[in-house]
Amino acid sequence: MQESTEIDAKIVHFLQNGDMNKGFKLLIESYQQRLYWHIRGIVKNHDDTNDVIQNTFVKIYKGIHGFKSEAQLYTWLYRIATNESLTFLRKRKTTDTMDDINFRQEAAPHHDEKTTLEYLSLALEQLPEKQCIVFNLRYFEELSYADISKITGTSVGGLKANYHHAIKKLIVYLKEKNIH
Repeated sequence: MQESTEIDAKIVHFLQNGDMNKGFKLLIESYQQRLYWHIRGIVKNHDDTNDVIQNTFVKIYKGIHGFKSEAQLYTWLYRIATNESLTFLRKRKTTDTMDDINFRQEAAPHHDEKTTLEYLSLALEQLPEKQCIVFNLRYFEELSYADISKITGTSVGGLKANYHHAIKKLIVYLKEKNIH
């Protein structure tokens, strides 16, 4: 973590003090893959993820001078990525109905042809937006509730409840599919 903090300090220094090329190169090297997988966990589709990550980096570029160094850089970045992902989903929601999701699941091959990860992905699609985000940040990104709270603007207690409900729903879904 110490190394990450030093790199974050260099990134902020470069970006806020005029060496945008060097700062953005280091930012992308340090965070592009992590942000990609965070966004992918929310929007689910590779092409959509690439669109959202592009918008995320544009927002970071435009807003870096407003970044307050008392906050951790990665929580600020994840908050922007989360907000951009949610904005994308809200815009897309008018075209993607629950009927479409149900049809995709019913048309899927029998579960013994699927991997557990594919079923987990389908199960995650069934979660409410907030529960899915909290689950992804806590389980896959292994962030603390305090960090997730900074990213989402939700209380730690609310996050714990969201995570608990997400886990219960995922277990039920996977048991229904005989995935243990």
